[in-house]
Amino acid sequence: MKRIISVVLFFSLFCIASLSTLVSCQKKEEKKEEKKVVEKCDTIKGKKLEMYQMSEMAALMEQMYVDNQRLKERIKKGETIGEFPQHFLKIHKAVMTDESDNDAFFKEQAANFINAQELIYKDPKNAKEHFNNGVDACVKCHQQKCGGPIPRIKKLYIK
Repeated sequence: MKRIISVVLFFSLFCIASLSTLVSCQKKEEKKEEKKVVEKCDTIKGKKLEMYQMSEMAALMEQMYVDNQRLKERIKKGETIGEFPQHFLKIHKAVMTDESDNDAFFKEQAANFINAQELIYKDPKNAKEHFNNGVDACVKCHQQKCGGPIPRIKKLYIK
């Protein structure tokens, strides 16, 4: 019986020691990986990293997009629409990334967008049509000015 206990005890100690070595080796590997990452980060020292800052217009368009996502859901569910968001009117004066983009074409499309948005609230029976007209104005403008967000804007359409 003593021999069995001794063998079991020896085997248990052996397993614990092996496990300890295994865990220890894994930690060393992780530390090596961390060191490599830090070394890679050190190579970009000396380069000044700049944070992207949105223009006033870009920030306004992001807010209008979020507002229109919410409006779309209310229209689809047949819920009350609420009141026209007055901050949309800032589209006429918001500072753009490139001021040369604030031309006659932009002003026309911005006016079309605002008219369509206002009609949603004035004529809620045809809210879907007016909403899609507002999205059309966004798409038309972005086709001429900045095409990047067009696929995202098109997701606003109410089918």
